[in-house]
Amino acid sequence: MSITIDQILAAAPATLRGQPTHLSCDSKGERIAYASGKSIFLRSIDNPAVSKQYVGHTAQTTVARFSPSGFYVASGDVSGSIRVWDAVEAVNTKGEYHIISGRINDIAWDGDSQRIIAVGDGKERFGHCVTADSGNSVGEVTGHSKAANAVSIRQQRPLRAATVSDDSSMCFLHGAPFKFNSKANDVHKSFVFGTAFSPDGSKLVTVGADKKIQLYDGKTGEPTVSIGEGEHTGSIFSVSWSQDGKKLVTASADQTVKLWDVDAGKVIQSWRLGTGVRDQQVGVVYVHGRTDGLIISLNLDGDLTYLHEGSDKPIRIVQGHNKSVTALGAGLDGKGQTLWTGSFDGRVCRWDLGTGTAAAVDAVSHANQVVGFASGPGRTYSVGWDDMLHVIDETSSDLAGPATKLPAQPKDVAGSGGRVYVATASGVAVYEGDRLVGETPLPFTPTAVAAHGSVVALGADQNRVLVYEAGAGGSLRETGALTKSTSLVSTLSFSPDGELLAAGNAVGKIVVYRVATGEVATDRWSAHTARVTCVAWNEEGTHAVSGGLDTNIHVWSLAKPGSRVKAGNAHKDGVNGVAWAGGKVVSSGGDAAVKVWDVKLQ
Repeated sequence: MSITIDQILAAAPATLRGQPTHLSCDSKGERIAYASGKSIFLRSIDNPAVSKQYVGHTAQTTVARFSPSGFYVASGDVSGSIRVWDAVEAVNTKGEYHIISGRINDIAWDGDSQRIIAVGDGKERFGHCVTADSGNSVGEVTGHSKAANAVSIRQQRPLRAATVSDDSSMCFLHGAPFKFNSKANDVHKSFVFGTAFSPDGSKLVTVGADKKIQLYDGKTGEPTVSIGEGEHTGSIFSVSWSQDGKKLVTASADQTVKLWDVDAGKVIQSWRLGTGVRDQQVGVVYVHGRTDGLIISLNLDGDLTYLHEGSDKPIRIVQGHNKSVTALGAGLDGKGQTLWTGSFDGRVCRWDLGTGTAAAVDAVSHANQVVGFASGPGRTYSVGWDDMLHVIDETSSDLAGPATKLPAQPKDVAGSGGRVYVATASGVAVYEGDRLVGETPLPFTPTAVAAHGSVVALGADQNRVLVYEAGAGGSLRETGALTKSTSLVSTLSFSPDGELLAAGNAVGKIVVYRVATGEVATDRWSAHTARVTCVAWNEEGTHAVSGGLDTNIHVWSLAKPGSRVKAGNAHKDGVNGVAWAGGKVVSSGGDAAVKVWDVKLQ
């Protein structure tokens, strides 16, 4: 057997309300880099289903920037560290340097791809300048009294740099080595969020919470002209130059992206991208190295919107999760191409594995963590910590009926024979569609549920699995107990024919029972080093895949229990869901990404 990564369907960029999120594109206009969770994703612009994931950081990541050469990426995190690594395979780390004692907000490269300035929210200082290959100091960032939000370096000589801050000022640095030269602290009246030198180095721009766009001389740092007064009605979070330096694009909390003629100081084009708080535009990048005038904007939900100059409507919206994916379920389209995922913040996405794209389904999103999915004929069911059951129409991706209030907080959900069994803190609730048809109170809190035909299995107290027969009127009658687990049962999964039941537990072991007799088919599936969170059988019932909090995925053979293959560090911060889809394995977890694995069975 073997398991190899086939596709990484990247997580969405992480965002913070009231804060800019800086995006970066390579010089050829082929890939975009951004931070999400503890990872950095390098994603193809033309084919967003193709991406690379860098997992070198141990803290929450905040920003990533391509070097001008395109060979390296510098990324920062909340601990104040930056890492420089190769942009081709996204694995080889060139260096790790501790810059400040707090969150890194932005990073800039010089034109030679040799020096880096990183700024953020430190205690002793708000930024520093180092060499990319050795981390040696080549200058200081001084002059600010509050957190620095953005930095830009002039790509031509003489070298200049600009930093902007919550203290309403722009500090201008001369280099190299970089040192403080001048400060513009009476131009903006509030937080300054973004700054950028024009590609030819002749101009500098700053934008901020006072809705102002200020231009400066690129060599001296002297303020020249302010443009666009009254155009944006919300904070301007981000700014980016066109390749010829004649146009600017800005992104704002007023849900708009605006394209500007710099010399005329006028708006050429404006896009309104929604009306809600989640539609605030917190980042934007003008994609260089292309002829199609592509602009990519980011909203607070983490959606990347592709805009073309001259086109009124977005040409593409790339969606996904930017919080830990807590639930995964395969749809019943018969081809193994539909996938449902739910995340910690309640967002539900439907994935087309054929194209590798996701669509956020706002109509069925939960107000809190999504616990699980269950499949029924033409329907998918989801439950969440908002104590609601949603019935989703598989064809329209819309609610097939009103959301149903659950009797208590759900722990797990399973579907079989047109019924849905929700294990809650107080017992098991049985639904047909959105109608409650039976409720069985229990003296313990069930930890997991699985169903096949009329047989229902529950993870119970004392490390047991209790087996029930479902009867008319939603009643459950206990028919036996499976007691070979050595720890609390954390997940249950029936084989497709219902003859086998895999029970994963809290110490990383999986016991497979024969349901008819209660005998143990195998208890040798025991390679996880932490709680088993999910188990799924292949269609033939000969192999199973499991994921755990130890971040690993294992594929097991029933015929040869000692024979297994492992995908180590499959998802940073743990694997939360696995499924078989068209002969491949799909997984999701704490890194908010969905991954497709190519599995070759014996």
